Amino acid sequence: MGLLFPLLRKPVVAPPAERQMIVAGRTLPLKVVQNARATRLTMRIDAGGRGIRITTPPGLSQREVDRFIDRHTGWLESRLANYPEKPGVRHGVKIPLRGVPHLIVHEQALRGSVSVDAEGGEPVLRVKGDARHLPRRLSDFLKREAKRDIEHLVAKHAAFVGRRARSIRFKDTTSRWGSCTADGNLSFSWRIMMAPPAVIDYLVAHEVAHLREMNHGPAFWELCRELCPETERCKAWLKKNGGALQAIAFE
Repeated sequence: MGLLFPLLRKPVVAPPAERQMIVAGRTLPLKVVQNARATRLTMRIDAGGRGIRITTPPGLSQREVDRFIDRHTGWLESRLANYPEKPGVRHGVKIPLRGVPHLIVHEQALRGSVSVDAEGGEPVLRVKGDARHLPRRLSDFLKREAKRDIEHLVAKHAAFVGRRARSIRFKDTTSRWGSCTADGNLSFSWRIMMAPPAVIDYLVAHEVAHLREMNHGPAFWELCRELCPETERCKAWLKKNGGALQAIAFE
């Protein structure tokens, strides 16, 4: 009879791979991923507070995952409080440009353009054209500004390390601010133009340093600090504030 006991056990109900979760009044996508190398449950908030990702060892049941979520609800609520809920670019709101808040002012016009000026002593991003295209015009503007500033910084830092970047690309990535491939291709998130100039310089120095040191060892960080003496402060700033920049919706 004892041999029948395993057959009478209820099967383990695996958690769904994707579902919706309500946290502090927000409905967010929740993704549960099994990892054969995982030894414990871990939880991560996606860049910009756009979703939640839980990694589990194989074979965990939905009940165990739900209990884990319940135990960490307070942590989730406190962390999500740092992210504005669905912030979007539109007339009358502010977004930072090189670390300085700028008021978005829309003006109806036949041709669309973006310019930087002041209104009543306040920095302004003046966007002309159809209001429906305002978010795209602002993102295109930030891409152009990124191309101008970052290409200059790459040239400066690459000359210092005695290396040459094969290419420089600009993307809207949410998992990382920049990258460097083994063959010297550099990529940057154009959203970094909303950060202060020193932080922009740090990001470029970080990726250019990888042209010589393709790792994060002591030699890499020493080179990074040579290129950008404010490395530690800027690294901390990006860790603390980067999520809010990633959360801004240009759509």
